[in-house]
Amino acid sequence: KMCPLWRLLILLGLLALPLTLNKKPLPGLAKAHINSKPTLARIIAQGLIKYDVEGRIQNIHLLDSLNAPGQVAPGMVGWLIGSRKLQQKQDISVNITNFRLDYGGIQMSFHKEQFFANISLEFDIDLRPALNNIVNMHVHMYLIVVFWLEKDEFGRGDLVIGKCHTEPSSVFVTILTDTIPPRMRHMLFNLKENLRKIIPHLVEGQVCPLICEILGQLDVKLLKSLMSECLVHSTNHKSSQASVCQA
Repeated sequence: KMCPLWRLLILLGLLALPLTLNKKPLPGLAKAHINSKPTLARIIAQGLIKYDVEGRIQNIHLLDSLNAPGQVAPGMVGWLIGSRKLQQKQDISVNITNFRLDYGGIQMSFHKEQFFANISLEFDIDLRPALNNIVNMHVHMYLIVVFWLEKDEFGRGDLVIGKCHTEPSSVFVTILTDTIPPRMRHMLFNLKENLRKIIPHLVEGQVCPLICEILGQLDVKLLKSLMSECLVHSTNHKSSQASVCQA
């Protein structure tokens, strides 16, 4: 297990990160309204910035994923690749751009001794060329991480990270391009449906390991403190629902 001193140093580094960012802003930070309150939500937000979640998501190779075994797109991309010459195939691209994660809006809820981190993220997808057209799409989704403290045989609290997943009902893929040739509409619909299926898993594969890394570096006492804060909030509001602690 990680030495408590190292955990403390890592935590202090995360909390001090905004001071560094003020000197050298990172992409996407302009939209990150992060409170100075040292909550767990803020620490998660700063950790995601530190590990460049934006760059990781935008570097996902969507075209490769769409044409991987078992993930062949029966729509526009598959048709384009199958009907074009080698030089034309090399020109086709499906890229993620304009990634935005609501760092300041990360919500931490506490219910039945479990924490739930709700993270909102969105980005654009550019398909080019598509019969000399550029097709733009927009994707929005929510990622939920569940974790809790569990006592070991010696009565010490250990962090347990449960499910980290994208809520299926929260995944929306919208076509932004207005002028779509009639013969492309059905193919574009198929591509949209394929993206709805594969994108959540690709995003989870990038974000979830980072969340596990960030939480795994925290001292258990910090988590206990935040749990107590949420319990007090819940008692004051006399609500049976999960209390929400937002950055």
